[in-house]
Amino acid sequence: MPFVTRFAPSPTGPLHLGHAYSALLAHDMARAAGGRFLLRIEDIDRTRARAQWEDQIYEDIRWLGLTWDAAPLRQSDRLPAYHAALERLWERGLLYACDCTRRDIQSALTAPQEGGDPAFGPDGLIYPGTCRNKPRPEKMPESAALRLDMARAIATLNTDTISYEETGAHPQTVITPTPDLISTVGDIILSRRDFLGSYHLSVILDDAHQNITHVVRGQDISEATQIHVLLQQLLGLPTPCYHHHRLIRDATGKRLAKRDDARAIAKYRADGASPADIRRMVGL
Repeated sequence: MPFVTRFAPSPTGPLHLGHAYSALLAHDMARAAGGRFLLRIEDIDRTRARAQWEDQIYEDIRWLGLTWDAAPLRQSDRLPAYHAALERLWERGLLYACDCTRRDIQSALTAPQEGGDPAFGPDGLIYPGTCRNKPRPEKMPESAALRLDMARAIATLNTDTISYEETGAHPQTVITPTPDLISTVGDIILSRRDFLGSYHLSVILDDAHQNITHVVRGQDISEATQIHVLLQQLLGLPTPCYHHHRLIRDATGKRLAKRDDARAIAKYRADGASPADIRRMVGL
């Protein structure tokens, strides 16, 4: 099987050293395996995506010396595919509409009768199921948040576990008991009111569309991989291998974020750094 991986940044701010490390590592792995390196622009959130940041992504990656082997895929061109997947899940009774705000969820979970501390999952507070049993229209709502009914979804799989191959620092087969997903993940959002789809849905559909065999990404996403494997199984998609790499941190040990403009690739370029300097900075 050919090695195919991708770099999938969001055009919501400048690329920083953490992005450089992820892109360089994925590119190096693909080239060493004689495989393909693809670029995907994850601009599904049109409320935050900006054309100038997308242009900067191309410029920064080219400056780093990376080349990609097909035209970049843009999520904003893939909305019909996301809608079709949501329709399939809705028709199977695995989604429900939710009108809860973050404040509603926080209030429900911290009510005195609940007791104890609220549980957190890959998406933050685990949803208490407030809207799960409300009357469900036959047709999927077009402008509502849609949640996956985790218990129903797991029941359709008829398996006690889901698994994937991890090839990062600690290669292993990662196995998750499916009942654990109810208590540790909960009813995640698969589409939002303000834009179609979600990261969890779009990433697995796009990986399948691009024939990705190895997903190279940061350790901060590793907890979400169990969600992605579940969705792949629900939609009949292949599960790639996953390589979760270390994170690039600042001097205090804090993970870099888009707001860390001082560590933006463009700033290092402007200050006279070379691509080789960037490689040394990130440990390559």
